[in-house]
This record gives sequence, structure tokens and C-alpha cells, in this order.
Amino acid sequence: METSSNSRPSFAMLCGVWFVLVAVSVVGRLWWQPAYGVTPLAGAALAAGAAFPSPLVAVTVPLAALTISNLVLPSYDSLVMTAVVYAAFAWPVLLGGMVRNGRLLTIMGGALASSLVFFVTTNFAYWCLSNDYPHTLPGLLACFAAGLPFYRWMPVGDLVWSLVFMGGLAAVGRMATTTQPNSSHPANAA
Repeated sequence: METSSNSRPSFAMLCGVWFVLVAVSVVGRLWWQPAYGVTPLAGAALAAGAAFPSPLVAVTVPLAALTISNLVLPSYDSLVMTAVVYAAFAWPVLLGGMVRNGRLLTIMGGALASSLVFFVTTNFAYWCLSNDYPHTLPGLLACFAAGLPFYRWMPVGDLVWSLVFMGGLAAVGRMATTTQPNSSHPANAA
């Protein structure tokens, strides 16, 4: 989140952004699950990567949201599958630096890349870890084909939520810039 070239967002503002991203992600996962695979989680992770200066802080957004919502949702089949899902939702944080500029095409590309990475990694992991499909190329393709109905709306949701969150970050950044005193103004000079 860019507030201006000279200033950084306040700690309180960053805490508020963190809380909103996690809360909306948790509510979105619980509300939409399992309908269509449309959740705000990838968009929140992308926005967190753009908002927070530290990737280590940013990655806590999707990890916290997953952990909290998974207390209610059914568990994954294995610890390895859990790690793959968490990593797939943490990955958009790395794209956050690229979407920080706020360019529409960059945000859209980041959102669509997030969906695709999640689809490919989780389906590949499921194919590797289960015996539902033969461990052959036709088995892998069958696994991906079986996952397409769940993927159908995921890119749309990731795109919409990414645009909503990035628009929200831009609005918060503009509000922070207009409410901060300008140190070069004569009345503010010491």
C-alpha cells in the first residue's frame, strides 16, 4: 500500500489492513465453501503482498485465514496435502510486489496466475498422494479433468476479489495521504 513517496503507512493502519484481509478471507471461505471454489483468499494474499513491506508479515494473512477457517472446515487427507494447499495460497504473496504499482493488467495477471498455480499444484499433489487415478500421464490428465468443475469459477473469484482488495488498498492509501500533516507546510514547521 503506497501512501506517498515519503511516508509509510502507520503501524495501526497496517494492523487494520491485516485484520480486514484475514477476517474477510475467513468469512469468505466459510460462507462460499464448497460452492464453486470462489473465496477471497488468493485476492487477500495478493493484496497482503502489496500492502506489507515484509513478505514474512504478508504471508501470515493467508496462513492465519486458512488456519482459522480450517478449524470449522473438513481437514485435508494428509499433512503433505495440507502443506501444498497452504503453500499454494501463500504463493500470491510473492506476486504482491509486482502488483503494488496498481496497474490493472498486472493485478489481473497476478490473480489469474494465483488461480492457475493453486489448480495445478493441488491437483498434482492429489494425483501423487492418492490411488484414485493411475500414476501415469493419462491418470494425471484424468485427475486434472476431474478438477476442472471446481476450477471453473475460481479464476473469476480470484480476479474479482483481487481487484476489490487492491482498490481498497488504494483508497486507504489515499485517505492516509490526505490525513497526514504535510511537514513542508509553514504552519507545521518548527
